[in-house]
Amino acid sequence: MNILVNWLLSALSLIIVAQVIRGFDVPNFGTALIAAIVIGLVNATVGLFLKVVTFPLTLVTLGVFWFVINALMLKLAASFVPGFTIEGFVPAFFGAIVLSLVNVFLRGIARAGTKELTEKK
Repeated sequence: MNILVNWLLSALSLIIVAQVIRGFDVPNFGTALIAAIVIGLVNATVGLFLKVVTFPLTLVTLGVFWFVINALMLKLAASFVPGFTIEGFVPAFFGAIVLSLVNVFLRGIARAGTKELTEKK
């Protein structure tokens, strides 16, 4: 159940980012669901490798370089998902930042809601 909730929250996050960042386009929720899976797969493979290899640079930039890697992974995922488009590196970079913030916010709300439901039982 947790995986399903995370998947839905990731798709919702993509929809929100598309509304906020110009040049970041996700036309519908179905495309967002597919994009969320592809982004997860890309981050788990290529993204993980790049984060390990560039760790020293990430330390020097105090973590900012991870947003560059995340932007590149978003661009790569967009190349695989029809309808999911990112027009350039700048929308991908700011999209990566906003996507991270929205994901943290939505997961915090979901966690608080789950905690509240378990306490009522």
